Amino acid sequence: MNEAKLIQLPKISDPRGNLSVIEDCKDIPFKIERAYWIYDVPGGEARGGHAYRKNQEFIVAMSGSFDVHLYDGKEKKTFHLNRSYYGLYIPEGLWREMDNFSTNSLALVLASTKYDVNDYIRDHESFLRLKNESK
Repeated sequence: MNEAKLIQLPKISDPRGNLSVIEDCKDIPFKIERAYWIYDVPGGEARGGHAYRKNQEFIVAMSGSFDVHLYDGKEKKTFHLNRSYYGLYIPEGLWREMDNFSTNSLALVLASTKYDVNDYIRDHESFLRLKNESK
């Protein structure tokens, strides 16, 4: 769980507006293989509800705010994302859920792998069994 962390991104301030950048293997600890975004989440809905075997992610609240809940099989941690100049690094092997989306929120997710349905652990009990087996 200690590897999951907030990372502040470069922020270039300018009277015309601010600019931030994300460079793979420099600002985040992996090469970006995929990007996707989550938006128009209805009130009270949650996203995620899975873990990855190999994929690492970096999540940024480009607009609005939301919570990311992480669980390693023992410890739970919640991160509130609400600024576009920092994001949450999530290593592989952590259960994640996102909720508490504000109106017009936009989550940018950068991933270390291309989409692979076999990389997902979607059943929470299977996740807990895998965690216990790896001890």
